[in-house]
Amino acid sequence: VRMAVLAMARGLLSWAWLKKPYYIQARFSYLRMKYFFFSWLAVFIGSWVVYVQYSTYTELCRGHDCKNTICDKYRKGVIDGSACSSLCDKETLYLGKCLSAKPNNQVYTGSWGDLEGVIKCQMEEILRYDLGAEMEPRREAVLFDKPTKGTSVEKFKEMVFSHLKAKVGGQANLIDLVSLVLSVADGNKDGHISLPEAKSTWALLQLNEFLLMVILQDKEHTPKLMGFCGDLYVMEKVQYTSLYGIRVPWLMELWIPSGVRRGMDQWFTPSWPRKAKISIGLLEFVEDVFHGTFGNFLMCDMSASNFGYNDKHDLKMVDMRKIIPEVTFKDLIRDRHCETDEDCVYGQDCRTSCDQTKKRCTTEVIQPNLAKACQSLKDYLLRGAPSEIQEELEKQLYSCMALKGTADQMEMEHSLILNNLKTLLWKKISHTKDS
Repeated sequence: VRMAVLAMARGLLSWAWLKKPYYIQARFSYLRMKYFFFSWLAVFIGSWVVYVQYSTYTELCRGHDCKNTICDKYRKGVIDGSACSSLCDKETLYLGKCLSAKPNNQVYTGSWGDLEGVIKCQMEEILRYDLGAEMEPRREAVLFDKPTKGTSVEKFKEMVFSHLKAKVGGQANLIDLVSLVLSVADGNKDGHISLPEAKSTWALLQLNEFLLMVILQDKEHTPKLMGFCGDLYVMEKVQYTSLYGIRVPWLMELWIPSGVRRGMDQWFTPSWPRKAKISIGLLEFVEDVFHGTFGNFLMCDMSASNFGYNDKHDLKMVDMRKIIPEVTFKDLIRDRHCETDEDCVYGQDCRTSCDQTKKRCTTEVIQPNLAKACQSLKDYLLRGAPSEIQEELEKQLYSCMALKGTADQMEMEHSLILNNLKTLLWKKISHTKDS
């Protein structure tokens, strides 16, 4: 029996040794298949990412097409402006990095001789506000067909006057505003406005950002208008192009929870005294657009990416396309059909209420600009604030955020809260080098 058991054991051992190479071979084949699969998957995902990025870039970044269109019209004598010669003849105005977010709004960094700027072009389309289902701008082709040949300078002035009256209202100082526009229209500063210059100016006047740069050209927090050609214009470059936050690749952005993302935004900010100075700049800009000489403007997108600052930590506006005249906003939203208040929104932050009896949007915004600015600044200012002013700062910010109704209905309270907040911040930083 013992011998039989030993013989059986030897037989099994021999069989195991015979089977082992087959097992190793099968396992090696499995690992090779697994490696091949994941390698193929990585190549597929990588190719897809490259394709999506390339497709997005080619769709969004069409600056050279824009330049070719503008220069073609310039060479045909249709348009003219202070930047045309540098862009099309001398080629000293260069398009740099693409910053476009929409195909019909081309945005590039640029250099003009020794100066750095931002170049914006409308790609043969302009934005007109149309409160449709999604309250998105309606697109209409720019033909540079106004004013027509034979239009006198006086007639052009009347056209500009009527347009500005419809846009900012009759209460504004329209005579002075027309003079400002005409001074900008004279691109070569020869004292005369040619028909091509007038066509460029008329196209640019359809754009709220251009109009606001003309109106606020002497204000500290508005980027300077450097030049224009057709509906392409060059504005001062802002060194830091977001109030706070950090840019991450879009693929990583998909996987970051919104709460973590908000926390990350607040981690990557300047020191508190510098944040206070930037915040004072935003409050001053709110004053600039609040019932100024040329009317009241509504800030309809308070995203951090619309505000920047320079190396001295002075606030500079980066994107003003969603700052619109109050008169224009009311004309657009008046009698718009609605079911809930959510149907009465323009941009992200200009909201009115829905009249449930008439199923129409009312015209009065729920929050004034100052309340929206304080909402944007709350976390920004409270994080890292000195302990001795933390409680008072929080109290004032919440009082500011509680403002309701139009600013002209509560002008005294509006001014008091704004001045108190500026004073509190300024007293704390006035003795520091950051001031």
